[in-house]
Amino acid sequence: MYKSVFKPIFDFCLALLGLFILSPMLVLVTVLLYFANNGLPFFCQVRPGKNGRLFKIIKFKTMNDKKDAMGNLLSDGHRLTKIGKLVRKTSLDEVPQLLNVIKGDMSLIGPRPLLPEYLPLYDSLQARRHEVKPGITGWAQVNGRNAISWQQKFEYDVWYVDNISFLLDLKIVLLTVKKVFMSEGINGIGQITTKAFKGN
Repeated sequence: MYKSVFKPIFDFCLALLGLFILSPMLVLVTVLLYFANNGLPFFCQVRPGKNGRLFKIIKFKTMNDKKDAMGNLLSDGHRLTKIGKLVRKTSLDEVPQLLNVIKGDMSLIGPRPLLPEYLPLYDSLQARRHEVKPGITGWAQVNGRNAISWQQKFEYDVWYVDNISFLLDLKIVLLTVKKVFMSEGINGIGQITTKAFKGN
């Protein structure tokens, strides 16, 4: 009952409330990133959702598009702007996904939506992470986030799919707040972005 009825209702109502409460901060971040990224404060990318259905995720753009003399993008570390670094550290880059929750593409809690090119790389167990809507935060995020291996992330994702409950979601929300304030596990050691999944 919770998974099919109450969770979607909670998602919509809480995402709407979150956007309303955070709107002044979102406007400020949008303006700062507009100037830092030459008029491009947002980043949109296709991601697979429930049952692998593709949708466009929206996040704040934390890196600019600067290129070298050959026209190739500079490394992530060179493109991460000062305001972008702060936005990423505080996880504010994830907040625009509340719009995805309101649209019904995502849930507040669930496995993180990854890249479409990963879909054929999953084994049958890992693919089960797509049995539910992806989330802004999830069980893997509060158990290591980007500082754990892909295998561990997928194990946490599938465990969540099998154990969804109101109390578990509430626990994940509280642990997420703690992780954000302590800036734990944002990236692996020495990394700006997460290493790509190459398959098993």
